[in-house]
Amino acid sequence: MPSPHTPRRDFIKKATAAALAGVVSKASLAQSDKPASRPPNVLFFMSDDMRVELGCYNSRFGALTPNLDKLASQGVRFDRNYCQFPLCNPSRASLLTGRTPLDTEVLGNRTDFRAVHPELTSLPQLFRQHGYVTARTGKIFHGGIDDQQAWTVGGGNHTIESLPNNLGHVKTVPRGPVPPQPPDVLGTLPLDNQQAANSDRILVLDGYGEGHPENQVAETAIQYLRTYRDQPFFIGCGFSKPHSPPTAPELFFHKYDADSISLTEDFAPWPSVPPGFPRASIRMRNADLFIGRGASEVEAREVIRAYLASISWVDWNIGRVLAELDALNLRQNTIVVFVADHGYQLGEKGKWSKAGSLFEMGTRVPLIIYDPRAKGNGHASLRIVQSLDIYPTLVELCGLPKPEGIQGSSLVPLIQSPHASWDKPAFSLWSEDGKSIHGLMVRDERWRYVEYGASGENGALLFDTHKDTLEVHNLADEPSHKHVRSRLSKAVEQYRTVRS
Repeated sequence: MPSPHTPRRDFIKKATAAALAGVVSKASLAQSDKPASRPPNVLFFMSDDMRVELGCYNSRFGALTPNLDKLASQGVRFDRNYCQFPLCNPSRASLLTGRTPLDTEVLGNRTDFRAVHPELTSLPQLFRQHGYVTARTGKIFHGGIDDQQAWTVGGGNHTIESLPNNLGHVKTVPRGPVPPQPPDVLGTLPLDNQQAANSDRILVLDGYGEGHPENQVAETAIQYLRTYRDQPFFIGCGFSKPHSPPTAPELFFHKYDADSISLTEDFAPWPSVPPGFPRASIRMRNADLFIGRGASEVEAREVIRAYLASISWVDWNIGRVLAELDALNLRQNTIVVFVADHGYQLGEKGKWSKAGSLFEMGTRVPLIIYDPRAKGNGHASLRIVQSLDIYPTLVELCGLPKPEGIQGSSLVPLIQSPHASWDKPAFSLWSEDGKSIHGLMVRDERWRYVEYGASGENGALLFDTHKDTLEVHNLADEPSHKHVRSRLSKAVEQYRTVRS
């Protein structure tokens, strides 16, 4: 076991060895096409609370996302990408600083990474330092905690998506029968009523959502493209949907039939700890939807329908921005990235949120990278990658100097050859109090392993993802899997104890 003072970056380098010889290098990427007359632009899309519910990811509930599907067909789709924390601020702070949550020390939604580590260089800040126009529209860093040093234009804690609006109407859904609340599920708290009024509802808009902040995010990105087309740019375009309350124009709701939605086999009306699972694996109170109340199957289908409609609306807005990119003939010198901050559970095991979920749907997120020079375009990569890898990837693709201490691994080898050898696990963690670790997950090509508690004292989960895609059979205490558990437990312990 390494010393607690071993640099985390050294541990990550050793624990996740470099891809095998023969992988195409950065130099060959630069030579794969005629060099551009100026540095490549970056168009960086983000979505909030979007699990891998896209058509190109074989959406479980049949999401219709033609624009993102097209982008995936043009670039490299990473099928197994994992966030570092299933909550907005810690996940975004990690992705945008190239540091794990243990190193940013951002373990909750109220901590500004700049207040803790003012010395860090954020991703857009790095591009700004090297001559790029950096323009933000919508939610890139967590709402209300922007990086003031990152943006040439569009920075500040007051964002488009936070502007008040009274558009649309609340959709009334029959609740249907729900079994009595189990004794171990937390009852309604005083804060629940206020939170539910803002979050636990379905909003339907007229037309295409004209005047709504989500549309304004896209329209501002389009204006940035027109304004800065003749300069190297890094444009961050962040959509707040499908974050609750699930919202979309009515025409997107019409794309889905609630009665045709099939709930997952592990659906439960209340948060439920399956037999053989640690009590700590399921938060017994939902944070976003069905707050302090149970979910009937009828209402669950309607909420999933609204979530899908919201995703389709995001896809439509992204399509508008990409259409402008093409109209301005900027595609051949622009790297396009799409990623979500974390995943989401839609009733699996009774959970309607991301918070606390170290399951597959809570931590796995879509990641698409299009670089017009890449040889791997048009293919998918099944390798295990992390959102932490995005920072070093864009640094390499754009030929920028890599700041000292950046973690993660550049995905350039996989962008060039999506099936290249790759033996790097992904890590995600959860903190209930914003101060200490309550759960830590490692994911490799086959296994998902989670330990709960400061050192695993609150139990563990082990899933064979090749055989158990729903994660219903915990193998952690099976004697036949003790060697697998031991190996993964050591990886978790190293990750937990090593500090930069």
